Amino acid sequence: MHLPSRSTRVLIPFLAVALTLTACSRPDPGESSGTPSGTASGTAAPAGVAGVPGTQAGRQLRWFLDAAAKPPVADADLTAHLSADFLADVPPAKLNELLGQLAGLRLERVTESTPAALTAQVRAGGQSLRLALGVDADGKINVLRLSQADQPSAAPAPATWDEVDRRLRAVAPDVGFLAAEVTGDGACRPVHAVAPTAPRPLGSIFKLYVLGAVAEQIRRGRLTWDTPLTLTSKVLIPPGELYQRPVGSKVTVREAAKLMISISDNAATDLLMDTVDRRAVESQVLRWSGHGELNVPFLTTREFVLLKAARYPELADAYAALKGERQRRSYLEKTVAALSLDGLKDWSEPRHVGTVEWFGSPEDVCRAFARLSRVGGEELGRVMSANDAGLGLDGKTWTATWYKGGSEVGLLTMSFLARSAAGKTYVVTALTSDPGRAYDEAKAGGELLSLVRGSFALLAKG
Repeated sequence: MHLPSRSTRVLIPFLAVALTLTACSRPDPGESSGTPSGTASGTAAPAGVAGVPGTQAGRQLRWFLDAAAKPPVADADLTAHLSADFLADVPPAKLNELLGQLAGLRLERVTESTPAALTAQVRAGGQSLRLALGVDADGKINVLRLSQADQPSAAPAPATWDEVDRRLRAVAPDVGFLAAEVTGDGACRPVHAVAPTAPRPLGSIFKLYVLGAVAEQIRRGRLTWDTPLTLTSKVLIPPGELYQRPVGSKVTVREAAKLMISISDNAATDLLMDTVDRRAVESQVLRWSGHGELNVPFLTTREFVLLKAARYPELADAYAALKGERQRRSYLEKTVAALSLDGLKDWSEPRHVGTVEWFGSPEDVCRAFARLSRVGGEELGRVMSANDAGLGLDGKTWTATWYKGGSEVGLLTMSFLARSAAGKTYVVTALTSDPGRAYDEAKAGGELLSLVRGSFALLAKG
């Protein structure tokens, strides 16, 4: 689940951006790629478009898009939105000079989002670019990078499985990994693994089980992708897009599912859980996971946030100490449900990462992807391919890419399914956590993407 994470100041390579924007124009990679994105192509969306998450990072993205459209930006406005360290590296005069070279900057889509950081695909000067933005503890921008959209990561891809293992263990002390082929009967055949059967915290990867329960209801005819759902105050949980909509607003199952998977929208998640019923999700995880019992009762995102942010650590300690489904379910219904989200604050150090979370092994996650690929159909495929998190697999080699990941302070997880042009399907999952400290999520995320990208290359070689 995407929750507050610690940001680290990084020097912004704006000069490289300026050089990029004055270089020879290149076609948008999306125009020739065969990899479905699940996102409409064509006209870019203007600043302020729906889809920008209602997080601190999302609010600063809206401001940046507006500011870039009308430079020069007043010093007072820059000071209000940019950290002192940022402005020390890039003074207002220089920043305004460089903003002047971002003519027509427009948002195409947000591809990854946490409360304190996001990545997005934007367009300026006729080129598609990747924007990375992060905020500090005060909510001010302290990370801002633009790079060519077809250069997803500066970190080199690993050349061997031994290199994957070595670099993975450098990300965090607790890691699990699986690169597997999904066979014709839906089984996961391991190709390479690190502790593939050990249960670990999943973060927002748990949302695969919610989607599975939704797909099952659709298969049984109890829902359709077009079924309208009504937002209630009970499910309006930040971050995300639906959180910003008024109570009583309507949203289809399709839109809620897409937001839950593509930007990890928490309101969408709880709305879908409320629609299918918590016990249906529990039934799904018990069928698909070898560690389903660790997720019963299956937490809503509201309950998760309250346990970690309301009267911490009192509530989290009490919940973690309870034994058995009945005691925990009673505590959620009688104690946690009565609490308000008002006044809750972000946190900067790990909180009960190993005890208040959703859990599964890399093998469990692979199985969930495999099951979804068999039961969902084309509509579910479009939901799962709406965001590739910047993985950027070659569309000639890989015809489809699905993604779900998650993060909170002290945890970062990623899992991808990709289908090759040769007709094979693979799943690569990396689960990392450090219950003792917060680590640099932006740096770790780039490294995990490189490791996953290299893993798919190794899988393709056979």
